Parts: sequence; structure tokens; C-alpha cells
Amino acid sequence: MLALEIKNLAKHFGGVCAVDNLSLKIERGSITALVGPNGSGKTTLINVVSGLLPIDGGAVVVSGAALTRIVPHEVPEYGITRTFQNVRLFEQMPVLDNILFVLTERGVFGALIERHGEFHLKKAEEVLRLVGLWEKRDELAVNLSYGQRKLLEIGRAYAMNAEIFLFDEPFAGLFPAMVETVAEVFRALKAAGKTIILVEHDMGLIRRLTDYVFVLDSGKLLAEGKPEEVLARKEVIEAYLGE
Repeated sequence: MLALEIKNLAKHFGGVCAVDNLSLKIERGSITALVGPNGSGKTTLINVVSGLLPIDGGAVVVSGAALTRIVPHEVPEYGITRTFQNVRLFEQMPVLDNILFVLTERGVFGALIERHGEFHLKKAEEVLRLVGLWEKRDELAVNLSYGQRKLLEIGRAYAMNAEIFLFDEPFAGLFPAMVETVAEVFRALKAAGKTIILVEHDMGLIRRLTDYVFVLDSGKLLAEGKPEEVLARKEVIEAYLGE
């Protein structure tokens, strides 16, 4: 069963076609990687699917609905959430409240008032322990290290009641121990039947974690398939690895 389908999708920036009549099918409950050289359209595709950029042509199909217009505040209604290359948090809120804000799905003050609810506190503790930040729960987000901030953003995404998770370079800049923490988050999401789509450059991680790979080049689909098979193709090596 498909979680998401990209149908003849197009995105232009002036005379440059960043996503060029692209069609992809993402299986539900899978971990799927988008790979390709810089400028191949990976992040642009994520930005279109998450509503940050308008669709110039084609459609994004979610739960059978073909969407030709997506706006950011409606994205959670489609069961989609995402992270960014540049981490985005509530900087002046404690780590715990960053998670509680997502769990309560209310405004900031409502989330703070409801923080004392046993259910939400227990869930927030579960999330923060999963990403290794429980001991930092009272620290302001702005005071965290880069890696910890990234883990908190991934924790916030995990805490959302979503079906499709878009991760843009989630492992970039992380120490090995943190990489393994994020890998565990991905495994937990997959075990829960969630769908993960990630942009990633580390071929070792791609081979180890993903079920399927789409290789993009200049906004077009160059190759697709199982990681070991696709990443061994000559055209992929030439385009992506520069060999």
C-alpha cells in the first residue's frame, strides 16, 4: 500500500527546473532515501511536499487525495511532519516544553498549562529518553549543543501524531553515538508502521537503514530500487560519487 505518490511533479525557479516532471511511489511503513548530488532536487522535493514551496505542476497524492496545492499549516492534517537541515526549535522554552507543545497540540500557553498532565508527561519522558535528552529536560533549547538540538527536533517529530516523516539530512554533524540514537528512532517509527523519507549523503547509513532508494539528478529520477543494487549502478556512481 502506498503512503505517498509523487505524480509528474514540477518545481521551477526562474528558468531552472529543480524538480522536473518527477514521479515516485513511496510504500507505507518503509524507510526510503532520496540521494543525489547537490542541486539534484532532493530538498526542493521535501519542501514542496511539506508545503514550503508551491507546486508548479503535477500532484502529491496522500491517502488517495491528489493535492495540487499544499500550505504548511494544513500539512499535519495529511499526516505529514518534517525536520530541517537548519534546526528549528522554540529556543527560549525548556527541552521538556518543546516536546509537550507538540504532544498537547495547543497554543504555547495551553501547552504549558497542560504540562502537568500525567499522560503527556509520561509520553514526553518516553520521547526524551529515546533521543537521550531526558537529563536535559529543564535546559533551555537555545543552550543545547548542535547535536542535542538536532536530537530534540527529531524527538519533536517523533512525538507528533503523523504517518509520514520527512527528514532532511538528519544525521549531518552528529557524533557516532548520536547517529545510533537517530537510527533507533527510525527503527521505532518503522516498527510502529510509520513511513520515513529521508535525504541523506552517507551511503553506509543508506545501506544499513533504508528499504528503498530513489536517486535524483537535475530534478529527474535517475534510478530506483534496493540500496545495494541501486548504489552499485554505474550511472549512479558517475552522477553521485563523481567517479
